[in-house]
Amino acid sequence: MKVSQKGLYALQALIMLARHENEGAIKIRDIAYEENLPEKFLELILVELKNARIVDSVRGAKGGYQLRRKASEIHLSEIMRLIDGPLAPFGDADSLRDLIESDGSHRALYQVFLQVRDAAAYILESTTIADIARIPSGPLKKSKAAKNQTPKTKPTAPSAADRSAASAVGRTPKPRASSRERDDAHSKTIAMPRREHIS
Repeated sequence: MKVSQKGLYALQALIMLARHENEGAIKIRDIAYEENLPEKFLELILVELKNARIVDSVRGAKGGYQLRRKASEIHLSEIMRLIDGPLAPFGDADSLRDLIESDGSHRALYQVFLQVRDAAAYILESTTIADIARIPSGPLKKSKAAKNQTPKTKPTAPSAADRSAASAVGRTPKPRASSRERDDAHSKTIAMPRREHIS
């Protein structure tokens, strides 16, 4: 099983229509713009989906395309079979079963292919366009700039011992400097010349 570019475009267009299901017909150029699809190629795909009674076209100034059925009734397997053919790695499930019966020396191999087909078919037949449309879209990872940004060092709050010692002399303790700030201050210190003792 291989999803072609045409099959991927068909799924993207249907998911977009599902997200705008309550807004009426959507123009082809709006679908193409939102999903970043080639408009001419998309038009051919939508005609094919219309002939399969999956979408409807509406004429007029406010015309466009909309789902013919509810998104919850359109399964991914239906679209993929329509655009790309059988879900099996090659041929279809019946062809694989025939090979398992007729080709004894390669029976185990064809059985694996059939298991792959059955597992993929189960997922695709149990997932609808509505299921995919409900998943929020958008970036999930932080940008590289955010990852590389060094967090600012916060000053360390004074300890209880510092506060009690300061209260004894009647002044408010200053926050402790962080280890980085202490290192910076130390590196900036200028060594003073030693004063010779004059007898």
